[in-house]
Amino acid sequence: MRNEGLGSWPARRARKTPHRTALIHGEQSTDYRTLHTRATRLAHALRARGIERGDRIAHLSPNHPAYLETLFAAGILGAVFVPLNTRLAGPEIAYQLADSGAKALVHGPAHAGLVAGLPAGTDVRTYVEIGDAYEQALAAASAEPIDEPVTPDDTCLIMYTSGTTGHPKGAMLTHSNVTWNAVNVLVDHDLIADERALVSAPLFHTASLNMLTLPVLLKGGTCVLTEAFDPGATLGLIERHGITFMFGVPTMFDQVARHPRWTNADLSSLRILTCGGSPVPTPLIATYQKRGLTFLQGYGMTEAAPGALFLDAEHAADKAGSAGVPHFFSDVRVVRPDLTPVDVGETGEVVVHGPHVMSGYWGLPEETEAAVTDGWFRSGDAARVDEDGYVYIVDRIKDMIISGGENIYPAEIEDLLLAHPGIAECAVIGVPDDEWGEVPRAVVVPAADTELDPDEVLTSLSGRLAKYKIPKSVVVGDKLPRTASGKILKSRVRQRYGTPAPEQEAGS
Repeated sequence: MRNEGLGSWPARRARKTPHRTALIHGEQSTDYRTLHTRATRLAHALRARGIERGDRIAHLSPNHPAYLETLFAAGILGAVFVPLNTRLAGPEIAYQLADSGAKALVHGPAHAGLVAGLPAGTDVRTYVEIGDAYEQALAAASAEPIDEPVTPDDTCLIMYTSGTTGHPKGAMLTHSNVTWNAVNVLVDHDLIADERALVSAPLFHTASLNMLTLPVLLKGGTCVLTEAFDPGATLGLIERHGITFMFGVPTMFDQVARHPRWTNADLSSLRILTCGGSPVPTPLIATYQKRGLTFLQGYGMTEAAPGALFLDAEHAADKAGSAGVPHFFSDVRVVRPDLTPVDVGETGEVVVHGPHVMSGYWGLPEETEAAVTDGWFRSGDAARVDEDGYVYIVDRIKDMIISGGENIYPAEIEDLLLAHPGIAECAVIGVPDDEWGEVPRAVVVPAADTELDPDEVLTSLSGRLAKYKIPKSVVVGDKLPRTASGKILKSRVRQRYGTPAPEQEAGS
């Protein structure tokens, strides 16, 4: 087999465990032999439509077996898979299609209208809609093996970053990047062949695809795909399928814990809960520990495919709040601006090195050079290291507030605010101040059926934070803007709540 990349995985798994269930979607089950056959047929169908080695194949749909079939078909052809965020608007989708130069687009029926309205200017020549057209294309295609040479260093994916500022950048992940990341997960999560993973976070989210789905398929387990996250349905699926492994961002796990069925749901099958995307609030950790469940926290970024740090179950309690230590085949440092290592307890920037770190940004050599120094990717995240080498993510460096010469990291304040029973969501931002340059402001969203008193919120922080860290004002909002992966968009919070109406504010 000359294909050393991701496209060979279904064939390799099919020859080992052809009858084991690979995917479950609704009432439909797909075994590994069928997954291999369908991915091969799709590869033939796309090749017949002019798609060749190196071409980009985009995909736009909720979680669905066709998502992974398209990924593997691209790998079989030596083409590059481009997952698109289903929550983007037409112009944003058009930008990523044009930027990547995608020649084919496989999409779900719910996006047919958006696809039909895409402006001219992309290179897409082949459109395949999931459903009858998709199935007909597979039925008419050959199932004969395609042995296209693919090397580990060939580009496998172009995954666009969240794009919190400006246009999103396409991180180029090679087959080697994705494979080494999966190996890190296998080593550090102790995955087993009987794993049953619930894939409810969208597959265009790098952690859902690369930290959950692909490692489980590599091991020969089963992935239960859901098209949208729902906290009540999540509890039902755990019980129905005996889910052992699930990933989510903190807001997803928080919604599950707030659901009325939480207390009595049968969660006995759960073995691995991984949480990432943003720092996990301490109160949320405690809520799950009361049910006998331990979070395995991680830290990473799209550019690292994405895993960089991992906190195992053994240290979940005594190192609570830490992102852990580097994955087995990963190296992470916390450094000063001159790239020298920080001292214990000193705050610096996280830099990452390893076989899972991207080859660069698509079409952006200058941005690549700025982001990677001597092979180390500069994350832009601030962290500190304890005496045992455990890394604590403090915040985004760009979100740091400098007030009167003191550095204030919003995540520290947000963690305490989220412990308030009346607060469902919060974000702390810096706002201009004549005396101190800038001061923190808390934007809070009340829990259901709760009226928040901004003055009481501020009082609740007294004695728990240094005075200069306590927000000078509180704004009560209805909802915080988030990216598709669940991260709060601080830039939009600043735009919306930077200068609120006086009646919304307290403490100033």
